Amino acid sequence: MTRGALVAIAGVLTVSAASAAESVKDFYTGKTLNIIVSTGSGTVFDTTARLLSRHMPNYLPGAPSIVVRNMPGGGHIRATQYMFAQAPRDGTYLATINSGIPLEQIVTGPSIRFDVGKFNWLGSAGLSNLLTMTWSTSGVTTFEQATQKELIAGATGASSNGYLYANVMNTLLGAKFKIVAGYGTSGEADLAMERGEVNARAGFSYTAVVAEHPDWLRDKRVNVLFQTGLKREDALPDVPLMHELAKTPEQREVLMLLSNTAGLGRPFFAPPDVPADRLAALREAFRATMNDPNFLAESQTAALDIRYMDWQPLTDLVNSILNAPEPVAEKVRAAWGRPSGAAP
Repeated sequence: MTRGALVAIAGVLTVSAASAAESVKDFYTGKTLNIIVSTGSGTVFDTTARLLSRHMPNYLPGAPSIVVRNMPGGGHIRATQYMFAQAPRDGTYLATINSGIPLEQIVTGPSIRFDVGKFNWLGSAGLSNLLTMTWSTSGVTTFEQATQKELIAGATGASSNGYLYANVMNTLLGAKFKIVAGYGTSGEADLAMERGEVNARAGFSYTAVVAEHPDWLRDKRVNVLFQTGLKREDALPDVPLMHELAKTPEQREVLMLLSNTAGLGRPFFAPPDVPADRLAALREAFRATMNDPNFLAESQTAALDIRYMDWQPLTDLVNSILNAPEPVAEKVRAAWGRPSGAAP
């Protein structure tokens, strides 16, 4: 091939690359992006999304504005279904949902109306452990005591962490959580605990507790029975991990799958079928924002612990949950009270 031909090809490739970049910029110029949050306002998910909405436009071609829309309901199912079935797939909709949703998919099975394996993951903003706690007046300060005395646990729905972790520990290890799952948002369930309507909360991230209720741990208003994750939080070195409570190898298998789920943290994603060039721009903008000094400084002021995970390891972790060995998945279903894979 002649030198002239090579130069011509290089010129075409350069123009094509420039055109592709320009098309992304042209698309986002003047647009408004939406971030769907599966919780109510004021939660750690909501606060993270709102901080992201202020800083991420700086890193997107065309600098579109970003607005946050809260869509709580059904233990985070409502927002998940919306993103799978209704949200536009053109790169103008993002979302953050509870880390337990991939597990919900393998537990519920074919009747579920979404497939998180088809979402385009951007990354995660946090990986803090999930705490199961009792109120200071409950008289229960250890998990062993929770197997001897009934506790009323508040939750938002049968797919929420508040329901999942309490019910699994009931079924698997003999805890006595009586779960009230009718609260509209996690904030309402938190307020119910402060008012004395319930005396326990399960699956509440350490970051969320510190950000939303700094007095709970500081003033010993709660007792942390166990934490769900792969490593104990530095601030809670004496609180056992959930899988450390297992009495048999079979129990440990189930509890380890739940622990892997906790590792998803606060994941962000786009719907299926987003054009590849826009998805790449969204992922790069998310990465850049998570490492932006101004974003991190503002997050620290808001008591948000940012522990960034890139989209590829996040995607791999989601897929590892979805592809859990069937015998382990069936044990999770049984522990969750859905041995037939029935819908909540």
